[in-house]
Amino acid sequence: MRLLAVASECAPLIKTGGLADVVGALPAALAAHGVAVTTLLPGYPAVMAAIGDAPVLHGFPALFGGPARLLHVRQAGGDLLVLDAPHFFARPGSPYLTPQGGEWKDNAIRFAALAKAAATIATGGVPGLCFDAVHAHDWQAGLVPTYLRFAPGPRKPVLFTIHNLAFQGKFPLSIFPQLGLPPEALSVQGLEYYGTVGFLKAGLWYADRISTVSPTYAAEIATPALGMGLDGLLRGRGGQVSGVLNGLDTADFDPTRDSCLAARFDAADPTPRAANKAALQRRMGLAEDPSAPLFGFVGRLAWQKGVDLLLGAAGAMLAEGAQIALLGTGEWGLEEGCRGLAAAHPGRVGVHIGFDEALARLVYGGSDVIVVPSRFEPCGLAQLAALRYGALPLVAHVGGLVDSVVDANEMALAEGIGTGFHFAPVTAEMLEATVPRVLRVWRDQALWRRLQGNALRTDVSWHRSAARYAALLRAMIADAG
Repeated sequence: MRLLAVASECAPLIKTGGLADVVGALPAALAAHGVAVTTLLPGYPAVMAAIGDAPVLHGFPALFGGPARLLHVRQAGGDLLVLDAPHFFARPGSPYLTPQGGEWKDNAIRFAALAKAAATIATGGVPGLCFDAVHAHDWQAGLVPTYLRFAPGPRKPVLFTIHNLAFQGKFPLSIFPQLGLPPEALSVQGLEYYGTVGFLKAGLWYADRISTVSPTYAAEIATPALGMGLDGLLRGRGGQVSGVLNGLDTADFDPTRDSCLAARFDAADPTPRAANKAALQRRMGLAEDPSAPLFGFVGRLAWQKGVDLLLGAAGAMLAEGAQIALLGTGEWGLEEGCRGLAAAHPGRVGVHIGFDEALARLVYGGSDVIVVPSRFEPCGLAQLAALRYGALPLVAHVGGLVDSVVDANEMALAEGIGTGFHFAPVTAEMLEATVPRVLRVWRDQALWRRLQGNALRTDVSWHRSAARYAALLRAMIADAG
C-alpha cells in the first residue's frame, strides 16, 4: 500500500508537540505491515537546513501568490516530500507563531497551500508519484480531503487523524474566496462552522474515515462535555470514527542505552535507577535522599495539563515527605506558581522553566512517580515514557491515560497487574486524596518493585497500533472501491 501522509510537523525535523512524534515514528512502524509512507511537510527553515540540496520533483508556478517547489528526500522509514514555498514557510518563529508569539496572520492560506499541494500530488499531478490513500493530520491538513472531494477524477480515500480537538483552525469567512473552492463548499455540510471557516471541521466532514489517538478520547469527543462543538458531527460519523492508541519510539526512548541517564537499566535489573534519582536530585537542587519518594512532571505548563491541580496537591505530597521535580514551560501564571512553590520549599521542590530533552529523560529515569493530571488528554507521551523508564504514572482518569495505565487498585494488586495510579474526578482535591494511596504502595518496596517491573515490561511501542492503522487503511480503501 502506498500512503501519502500530510502534516505540519515531523520529528526530528520540526517539532512543537506530540503530533511530530507520531508523524515521525509511524512510517517505520507501518512499513512492517506492508504500508509504504511518503510524508509531505512544509519547508520551514529548520527543515530546509536539514535536507540540504534535495532534488526537485515538481514546480508550482503560482501557489497562492508565489512560486513553490516540491523536493524529495529518501530517509529511513519512508520518503519525505518537502513543500518549499518561501512566501509561506521561510520565516523565523515556530511553524504557527511569530517570534513575538502571535499567530501568523496568513496561517489559513499557508496551510491551504500545503493541502492544495497534497491534493495535486494525490490525484497524480506530479509525474512518478502514485498513492492508494492519504493520511491527513490535524487542522493544518484539514483541507486535504476538501480539495480532494472537489477535484476531478477518481477520489483517493482519506483518513483524517485528530491529535487534539482543542486546536481547530477557525478563520474568518472573508478568507473563503482565497481558497479556490466552489461556493457549495461553504455550507454547514462543509467548511462553515459557526460563522467561520473551520479547517478541522472540514477534515471531519469530508474524510472517508476519522481516527484519534486513543479509544477513550474517541468516545469522549463524541460527548458535549469534550466534543468542543463538534460532538454532533462526530456522533453522526458513527462507526467511521476510530481510536488508535499512540505508541512511543522505543528505539529512541530506551533506558538500556540512553546517554541522558546517569545509569542505564532494564526490566530485569532496575536497581541502577537509584543513580538516576540521585543525579536528578542534584540537578534539580533537591536533597539527595534515596528514601524520599520523588514525584516528577514533564510537559506544558497549561490549564489542559492540570498543572494548577498539581500545585494544589503539592502540599499533601510534601507533608508525606515527598520531593517534587517540575520541568516545563507555558502559561506565565503557572510558571510563577511553580517558581513560588520551589522558593517556599528549598531542597524539596525543584523547578526548571523551559524545555531540556536530556533533563526530561533524567526526570523519567530518576523519578519514582510521574504525575500527569491533565483535564483532557488525547493520548499523552509522558505516561508512556514513564512506563518505559520505570516511573509509575499517577494520571487523571481521562483519554489515552486510561487506555495506557492500569490502575493499581485492590483488584489489580491482587492480580499483580497494576502499572500506575488513576484519580477521578479530575480535581486538586481528588489528586491530593490519591497521594496517600500511592505512598502506601511506595512504602511496601517489594510491592513497588513488582509494579515497577510491570511498567517496564509494558509494550508501549508502535507495534500493535501500527497493525490497527494498517487494517483501518485497508478497510477504508476497500470501502472506497
